Amino acid sequence: MPARQILLSALFVSSISIANAANLGPRPFALVDQMEDSPLKEKLLSCAKEFRTGKAPIKSLFSIGHRGAPLQFPEHSLEGYKAAARMGAGIIECDVTFTKDKELVCRHSQNDLATTTNILETDLAATCAKPFSPAGNGEKASAECRTSDILLSEFKHLTGKMDAANKNARTVEEFLNGTAKWRTDLYASQGGTLLSHKDTLALFKELGVKFTPELKTPAVSMPFDDMSQEDYAQKLVDEYIDAEIPPSDVWLQSFNLADIQYWIENEPDFGKQAVFLDGRARDGLNPDNPESFKPSMAELKEMGVNYIAPPIWMLLKTQGESIVPSAYAKAAKEADINIITWSLERSGSLNNGGGWYYQTVKKLIKKDSDMLKVLHVLAQDVGVKGVFSDWPATTSFYANCMGLE
Repeated sequence: MPARQILLSALFVSSISIANAANLGPRPFALVDQMEDSPLKEKLLSCAKEFRTGKAPIKSLFSIGHRGAPLQFPEHSLEGYKAAARMGAGIIECDVTFTKDKELVCRHSQNDLATTTNILETDLAATCAKPFSPAGNGEKASAECRTSDILLSEFKHLTGKMDAANKNARTVEEFLNGTAKWRTDLYASQGGTLLSHKDTLALFKELGVKFTPELKTPAVSMPFDDMSQEDYAQKLVDEYIDAEIPPSDVWLQSFNLADIQYWIENEPDFGKQAVFLDGRARDGLNPDNPESFKPSMAELKEMGVNYIAPPIWMLLKTQGESIVPSAYAKAAKEADINIITWSLERSGSLNNGGGWYYQTVKKLIKKDSDMLKVLHVLAQDVGVKGVFSDWPATTSFYANCMGLE
């Protein structure tokens, strides 16, 4: 990227004027137009008219930028974060991992550099744990490059790209050219600016948004160079303390329940809003069978867990021709645990049931506008506090329409 050497502080200047206003763009309204006639459509159309005739949408904490705005911008990039804030996300996510010099950076995974950056086209390709291997002899093209194998200064010289890989590639250039057709490289052609976690603290303050960092499970064995998992969890909190960010503005996240317990016990001001990302379905949790919830919702609450975040499908089921809350959703509500969910606008076209995120309601998912019906059930019947989205304008529009903070 030509501006790679420009100080990030200079790049932040253009963000200051964004304030609390939101610019929703055409997508939410196109989704409403596609809906079948219903009271929900009438309500959303009335809101759309208000926004067209002068009412200004504002940021909402219900609308959470999932890795920024990765439907169209490189994830965890300066450009994607600014786009999310402009679309009304009141909270933005930085997934957190660490570099060779134990500095925290924003990446969805410690070993995703081969698919989310241009590292394979740089001299740093020599640091990759698994160099690029072309497709052939029945094998798919592959590469694995880790933040823990490079320094922070080296990380910042990389450029972000849309997260994708062409597994049939014979060359690096082909491997990097794998963006799904329902996304776009339009805003990624110049590369995304990569950020440390500390960079996001400064940027998000300027953007006027709140913080939800996810502590990612390391790809390397812990302890790493004498840094334990507990040190890693504490370092994340310390950066908020050093930046004088109030705990009430921060929702720490982890799929590792031990991380949540660490924060609850050692940093209770931050721990009371810590979000347990629930990936237990892969270990046998059935959202319609409370006996499979181990620990149970009541036990989680007793541990001090006040927020839980499962994928969308775990909160829903079908009942006839309606989408209704699952037993999981009801159990969380009964235990007085706040619910956040993920991730809207991450499935591509919903014309064929919506894929993984809609698996429990797929028979009622026929087109993209059905995500608004799902969003309505999540907000009104399940009672979620926030929804992660790859294109926050949609959740921001809904939140503004329904008067959600």
